[in-house]
Amino acid sequence: MQSLEKFEKLGLKENLLKVLAELKFTNPTDIQEKSIPLVLEGKNVIGSASTGSGKTLAFGAGIFNITQIGKGVQALVLVPTRELCEQDAKSLKFFSKNYGFNIAEVYGGVSLENQVRKIKISEIVVGTPGRILDHLRRGSLNFERLKILVLDEADRMVDMGFLPDVEKIIQACPKERQNLMFSATISQDVEYIARKYMGKTVNISAESNVDPSKLEQIFYDVPTSVKFSLLFHLLKEEKSDLVMVFCNTRRNADTIANNLKRFGLEAVAIHGGLAQNKRSNIMENFHSSKTKILICTDVAARGLDIKGVSHVYNYDIPPSIQEYIHRIGRTARAGKDGKAVNIISKNDYMNFQNIREDSKTEIKQKELPEFETVNPRFSQDKYSDSRRSFGGRSSGRSGGRSFGGRDRETGRFSRGRDSDRSYGRSSGGRDRGTGRSFGGRSDSRSSRYSSGSRDYKDSRDERSHSRGRSFGGRSSGRSGGRSFGGRDSSGGRSDSRRSHTKSNVRRYRNER
Repeated sequence: MQSLEKFEKLGLKENLLKVLAELKFTNPTDIQEKSIPLVLEGKNVIGSASTGSGKTLAFGAGIFNITQIGKGVQALVLVPTRELCEQDAKSLKFFSKNYGFNIAEVYGGVSLENQVRKIKISEIVVGTPGRILDHLRRGSLNFERLKILVLDEADRMVDMGFLPDVEKIIQACPKERQNLMFSATISQDVEYIARKYMGKTVNISAESNVDPSKLEQIFYDVPTSVKFSLLFHLLKEEKSDLVMVFCNTRRNADTIANNLKRFGLEAVAIHGGLAQNKRSNIMENFHSSKTKILICTDVAARGLDIKGVSHVYNYDIPPSIQEYIHRIGRTARAGKDGKAVNIISKNDYMNFQNIREDSKTEIKQKELPEFETVNPRFSQDKYSDSRRSFGGRSSGRSGGRSFGGRDRETGRFSRGRDSDRSYGRSSGGRDRGTGRSFGGRSDSRSSRYSSGSRDYKDSRDERSHSRGRSFGGRSSGRSGGRSFGGRDSSGGRSDSRRSHTKSNVRRYRNER
């Protein structure tokens, strides 16, 4: 096993080295090289490492080193999500196949009784905080013989509100134990856990496994009313391998996936609202490339190591730079090129400006391509399937608030005027506003779109004049329901000949 010399020097045992030889591993990753010797010495380690950095092998080596067969649960790996639980358990089972350990996966959405039976014969448990607490309360899980506690993706557990649960679990563990914590970012709350519960620690930081020179970050600035149309166009036209599209809410993820299917693109949504067996099937199909486009929320995708992702789209801009880094870190791995595409409109401006100011890399504004607009269905509303040609190339100037660069005089990002121009005419009723009505039939004539010629006005003008496309129905001169970009001055009630229920005029909001 000459090729495994570097792993041998880290102190790994023969049983694990044989598995690494089978996997054709030759060089340890940065986090493995820095952490494995410390872990094997029994140190409490805090590792700053991103998804796909090889940390599972790092903490797995420590677990295998001190665990004995048939002595009860001796190792607990705590993770934030079901998918990461399955992923970590699968990796640990493979790495430990020459040891003979039993490993239990413990998460919600599946039978407690089946888990109880598995826990009874297991030495290692990988689980989510909520379900681990369930078993502790039932008495089906105890940590009397626990030797090592691992917190994987600790920052995400805190972000998801699991800190109280994590503390309860830690308090149920023996005081004499080894502690390992791995986190993409070390927040104040993560530091609090370390100070309070981990004793003396060794902190290490691994280099990112994302190659910045291979990652292109761009953004398009468009009216909300054509945001989906641009995404649809890019997914059709961009040459890609696997694609991940991020949304901030479950509702948005479902909506985008359903509309992409309507227009002929096979896409699947994954989020915490789906049954566990369905989520597992979705991820299996994505890993095997049976599904090429995954629409996801941060919660569902966090911590998953997915190879072959060439494009990451932010349909909704995340609220923090940390979430942004987690998202774009899915691509440009292992020396391959990657692309992070941000599609922004008014609701995204604040988040995006904060991210650009905090980002250490440049996010360039791209000239809008020529694309056809489509009429997506939002929520449970039923809209027409008509399409319009969206002609004209962008002159490169920003529509809406400009993010293309800083103002030459003030050094600040400029804010343009904000009034969406008409993109066509509705035959459902004469539209005296500037937005196109989606309730009536589409006129055969199309308008030419140029972001350089759009003249945005402030959002307060939009509220009073209903700028942006109307989604309520046939327009009679004002808004046909609440506008996609802002609130209708008439209170969201259409003046058209058709009345609509409240569900048909609900604003498509960027909710978390």
